[in-house]
Amino acid sequence: MPPDASSSVATIVVILAVTEGRLQVLLVHRTGPPEQGRWALPGGRWDGSESLEALATRKLVEETGVADVYLEQLFTYFALVEASKVRLREEEAWHPAWQPVDALPPLAFDNNRVIEQARSRVGAKLDYTNIAYGLVPEQFTLRELQVVYEAILRKPLDRRNFRKRMLSAGIIEATAERRRTGAHRPAQLFRFVSREPVIL
Repeated sequence: MPPDASSSVATIVVILAVTEGRLQVLLVHRTGPPEQGRWALPGGRWDGSESLEALATRKLVEETGVADVYLEQLFTYFALVEASKVRLREEEAWHPAWQPVDALPPLAFDNNRVIEQARSRVGAKLDYTNIAYGLVPEQFTLRELQVVYEAILRKPLDRRNFRKRMLSAGIIEATAERRRTGAHRPAQLFRFVSREPVIL
């Protein structure tokens, strides 16, 4: 049912990625009122012509160019994207940019609180789901996966324990591929068994 004239319903999307070992959120710089000149989460007013999830998905595609990602409704929506796939919208007005979650300025509409709730939710879900698949490429090293976990959880993890936990959970599997990084010997590449949400 479309919203009536006396109400205003909007959806906002918390789009998270990990780059350079830090959890980042995609924000837009507001060039019009209200809250002009401040950073805010992307979103849009809902006119009832599509579902809220369809609106969230459309905003995600508009801002990042990607659609096949992990998307979940919180009291808003949050999405996990693999940063190298993202192609940010190139408009001067409402220009999007990645900002580190652990060093955000005061945002419009109390969006800092929304982002922290989304980060906490993702961190909690790392224990019992495979949702990290949304933050890594199709094939990855265990070190790359560990960096993602550490960025979300905001703490270092023991390398051996992390490896044991990931392999025993049955959510990732080794591939026949290896990747050389620097002077080190080639690292084994892994992939998620499923790139759809799985509860352990």
